[in-house]
Amino acid sequence: MKSEFPDIKSSQNFNMGSSDIIKSELKDKFPELGFLIGEVRESFAEMLGVEIGRIGIYEEALTHRSYPVQTESKSPSSNERLEFLGDAILDMIVAEYLFVYYNIDSEGTLTKLRSRLVNKHSLAICGKKMNIERFLRISHSAAKTVQAGNETILADAMEAIIAAIYLDLGLDEARKFIINKMFPLIIQETLLDDNNYKSRLLELVQAEGKKSPEYIVLDEDGPPHNKNYTVAVVIEGIQSGVGKGKSKKDAEQIAAKRALISHYL
Repeated sequence: MKSEFPDIKSSQNFNMGSSDIIKSELKDKFPELGFLIGEVRESFAEMLGVEIGRIGIYEEALTHRSYPVQTESKSPSSNERLEFLGDAILDMIVAEYLFVYYNIDSEGTLTKLRSRLVNKHSLAICGKKMNIERFLRISHSAAKTVQAGNETILADAMEAIIAAIYLDLGLDEARKFIINKMFPLIIQETLLDDNNYKSRLLELVQAEGKKSPEYIVLDEDGPPHNKNYTVAVVIEGIQSGVGKGKSKKDAEQIAAKRALISHYL
C-alpha cells in the first residue's frame, strides 16, 4: 500500500537544525504579492516590531483562503500552511517558557496553563489589540464575520504571522515576538476575562511554587445592616493587594484583582 506521506528528505539534504538550509529550500516560494508596500509595509513592520526580510511570506500569512476565491486569483495560496506551522511553534515556545519559569512538576497543570495562554480566544484578542485586521487580505463576506465577532480568522492569522517571522528571521525572533509582543496582551486578557480573580490568583501563585494567598480583614465599618469591609491579600508574608466591598467576599475579589494587576500584568 502506498504511503500517504511524501518522500522524506534525507538528513544530508534537509537538516531542520539549520536555518540556512530551510531558507534555501524555500527560496523559490512565497513570491511577493504586492499589497504590503510603502507606508503599509512600514506600519506592519512597526506593529510586529521586527525588521522584515522577505515580505512575500508575510503577505501570504495575511491572505485568508476566502480571498483567492473572491478574486479568481491564479495564485490560490492562503495562510493555512503557515497557520499549521505557527501553531506548532507557538505551542513549543509557550511550553518552553512555562518549563523554564514555572517550577511545576505536574504535566496536567502545565498543560492547563498552556491552554489558558494559547487558544483561539486569546489569540483573537491579541490580533484585535494589534489591529491586524487592517492588513488582512480577505473577502468582503469573511470580513463581515470578523466584524461580527468571528475569532477564528484573526487567531489563524496570528499563528501564520508567527510562522512567517520564524521562516524569515529565525526561531529567536519568533520567540521574542511571542514573549515580548504577544504575551503581555494575552496574559492581560487571560487573567481578567472573568470575575473569579481569587481563583486566578491562586492558580498563578501555586504555579510559582508559593503558598496559597491569605485574606486578612483590615477594617470593617458602618452599621450591621450596611457594613463596609477592607481586606488585604497576603502572599508569603507580603501584602499584595487591598480591596473594599460591602461583603468580605467582594472585598477579597477586589484585593485579588489588584494583586493580579500589580504582580502579573
